[in-house]
Amino acid sequence: MNKLFILIIFILGYSFSGKAQDTISNENENPIQKQFEDLIESSNNYQEYKVVNYDDLIKLKNNTNSYIQTLKNQISTGKKTAANQKKEINNLETELKSTQQNLQQVNEEKDNIVFLGLPLTKGTYMAMMWGIVALLILALLFFIYKFKNSNSVTKEARKRLDDTEREFDDYKKKALEKEQRLGRLLQDEKNKVNRMNS
Repeated sequence: MNKLFILIIFILGYSFSGKAQDTISNENENPIQKQFEDLIESSNNYQEYKVVNYDDLIKLKNNTNSYIQTLKNQISTGKKTAANQKKEINNLETELKSTQQNLQQVNEEKDNIVFLGLPLTKGTYMAMMWGIVALLILALLFFIYKFKNSNSVTKEARKRLDDTEREFDDYKKKALEKEQRLGRLLQDEKNKVNRMNS
């Protein structure tokens, strides 16, 4: 935008300098000056006076008035042009200021992120996101630790249960064998008693 503004100022300055040079060249080619010189040269001498042709003098007067009016018109046009150019410069400066404000707003919006309805800078957003990721990783590690711990406790409990079931099966087996042995002994004793009675 600054380059555009400088380019516009350069073009306006160049056009002003071109008009100033035209004015200087017009002054150098002043037709009234030449007419005065021609009138003086063509006039007759009378003692120390110059006798001038009345028609040429009137023509010079009219040309001078016409030339003065032309210069006034050029000055008026130049003033209008200068006023218009000043107005354009003011408009361009206003547009430049507005564009710079819009650019600043766009840059601020670009640097901000809206998260859950809150405007955050990119740095804050990134810090918050990495914080959330870190918390999730810590939570995952905690749950993995808890799972492994629970798993080892569960395995230990199953092992104890299996050992207890084996011990119980052994106990049942021994108790059954003992019961059978006692049953046989009882039967033998009954048989002995029966034999003795008969």
